Amino acid sequence: MIEAKNISIDLGEFHLRNINLAINDGEYMVLLGPTGAGKTVLIECLIGIHRPATGRMIVRGTDVTGLYPEERNIGYVPQDYALFPNMTVKKNIAYGLHARKCPRDEVEAEARTMMKLLGIAHLHHRLPVHLSGGEQQRTALARALVTRPRILLLDEPLSALDENLSGELAAELRRIQRNVGGTFLHVCHSFEEASEVADRVAIMNQGTIAQVGTIDQVLSRPASLFVAQFTRTQNFCGGIAHETNTGCRIDLGEGLTIDSTYGRFRGPVTAAVRPEDIEILNGTPALGPEVLRGRVESMRRKATYTEVRLAASLPLIVYHPHQPGKAAPAPGDQIAVRLPPQAVKVFPIDQ
Repeated sequence: MIEAKNISIDLGEFHLRNINLAINDGEYMVLLGPTGAGKTVLIECLIGIHRPATGRMIVRGTDVTGLYPEERNIGYVPQDYALFPNMTVKKNIAYGLHARKCPRDEVEAEARTMMKLLGIAHLHHRLPVHLSGGEQQRTALARALVTRPRILLLDEPLSALDENLSGELAAELRRIQRNVGGTFLHVCHSFEEASEVADRVAIMNQGTIAQVGTIDQVLSRPASLFVAQFTRTQNFCGGIAHETNTGCRIDLGEGLTIDSTYGRFRGPVTAAVRPEDIEILNGTPALGPEVLRGRVESMRRKATYTEVRLAASLPLIVYHPHQPGKAAPAPGDQIAVRLPPQAVKVFPIDQ
């Protein structure tokens, strides 16, 4: 178990405030948030680069807050990988073991095992300048893992890679984490990247933790409007909420209402609906709190769905999944859509 307990720190104009985060042994946790949210500062507190003004860092029951970085047995892969340019792949990987004065036979065996695990044994003689971005990343991972750290911190490990390689190496990171049984804390700003590797995510905003949970939990129950926006909800509208037996009905003005089972709310709210949760209906169903009709303004084809922009009493973005024999609506078409009450998230206007 790794715990940040009530961590606060002041670094000029930037502050972390009352950070509480627990990471389970063997868990792949992703620390998410926009640029400037405080992700890197938090992991630098865990590493020991910064000492918090208040609070404690606990690693497997040991308070490491006052320890130097080299005393914490925490692996770290920085964003630029920081490989030694004058050392071969093998020497880069073995560096930490040599620094600990491990026996030569042990160094050789451990380095060989780690290169095999990461699929870079054939690169053992190369210098970093002759490696691709993916090969550099795997070398940096091997160097961090070879010392068997209690936890491995990865700061934006995929940010320098193209989309195809990023997806491939995300799967590789997940495989490695499972193979070594390690505890990984992976920092990034991409929700899609986090979705590929995380057991749980911790979403940060302005130096605080906004929400912690599985991908499904933060998608289905965002804790705030910020979390809904950050996780790519695209349909938002303001209105006045009135309690009902099952949740609330939201008056959007001009006689338009939508229902929600997200919770019982009163007063000014923002309603949010994810594009993939909106259903495109066949025929001409009756209009009501769940059903709207409008004209297709535009479409954009994506890999697995078509993004449909609908001009209706409530402008909407809807995702139409690609299905054999079922064409997406065309620009100019009049269509009806359903907003399921369980898909309508509601947030008080003061969030």
